[in-house]
Amino acid sequence: MTAARSADAMARSPIHSTRLTTLRREMAVIALAGCGGAALSLFDVPAAWLSGSMLLVAVVGVLRPLPDLRKPWFDATMLVSGALIGSAATPEAVAAAARYPGSLAMLFLALIAIMLASGAYLRYVARWSWIDSLLAAAPGALSAVIAVAQAKGANIGKIAVIQLFRILVLVAFLPSIMQMAGQGIVGLPPVSHVVGAGDLLLLLACGLAAGLLFERMGVTAPIILGSTLASAALHGSGYIHGTLPGSIQIAVLILLGAVMGGRVSTVKRHELAALFPLAIGSFVVALVVAFAFAWPAAWLADVPYATAMAAFAPGGLEAMAMLAFAMGLDPLYVGAHHLARFVVLGVAMPFIVARLKPEPPKP
Repeated sequence: MTAARSADAMARSPIHSTRLTTLRREMAVIALAGCGGAALSLFDVPAAWLSGSMLLVAVVGVLRPLPDLRKPWFDATMLVSGALIGSAATPEAVAAAARYPGSLAMLFLALIAIMLASGAYLRYVARWSWIDSLLAAAPGALSAVIAVAQAKGANIGKIAVIQLFRILVLVAFLPSIMQMAGQGIVGLPPVSHVVGAGDLLLLLACGLAAGLLFERMGVTAPIILGSTLASAALHGSGYIHGTLPGSIQIAVLILLGAVMGGRVSTVKRHELAALFPLAIGSFVVALVVAFAFAWPAAWLADVPYATAMAAFAPGGLEAMAMLAFAMGLDPLYVGAHHLARFVVLGVAMPFIVARLKPEPPKP
């Protein structure tokens, strides 16, 4: 019996050793991403944990091939990302959204216009596939965009470069643009309530259950979609109050950055250099369209144009919300619009590109 057990153990040891080696390499990539995020956070760089982790992994990956994170890592990132997205759907935000029907209608028209205009720019100027162009043009909901890109086999590297460039430029330059529009910077971001351990487990359990259900139904990017809807329902009903702990938010940004950085590193150097002019052009198109729709929205909602600019800016929910708070803008108006855009994009994105397929790579 002992000899048989020893034989079984020896037979399993190569597999066990391979799994441990793979896990160690994955942990090394995550640690590398964390170092990049921590380094930029020391200098108060916009979206530091996401941009820093992505940039360092991408740079190291260009110099030396790194392993991709396996599906369980990706699914866990999408699960927590969805819970974080849905946590913005507070009863106050939902009530605020109901007070601006005309402005929100303009926002939804702006979403369509931004994706069509910026997507067409990438499609006809860069000759990208429509699925890559639309995913890169999506104004926000980065986690959902990456999840859909992963599920559809789109080029995450190119999409990530365009998306991250837009976030970095918006956070870096939007305050100056808004100051020129007559809005001074005052105030500080308020401290958000953090959910307890029990509520956190409930959020993740409900999100996972909904995600697995969507997966059985064949929905694109099911985990993040199910988690977002479950979290929005629990927060919007007032059953759960508060957002996820800061440490978990940082961990999600690091993992997302590691995934994106790994894909960016697969983009050839000459192609990467060629992406920056495209990123600038796509950003300018998206910003012009967004600010054009913000003008009538400001009139309909009777808010300053600078406030509407912040609400319509095609950036990430967290980054734009923090900017709005820091600049002393109407937090309910800005938050309601970014929440609506974020949730609508997160829910609709899998269906928008459902019938689109990535083009085969050119020889």
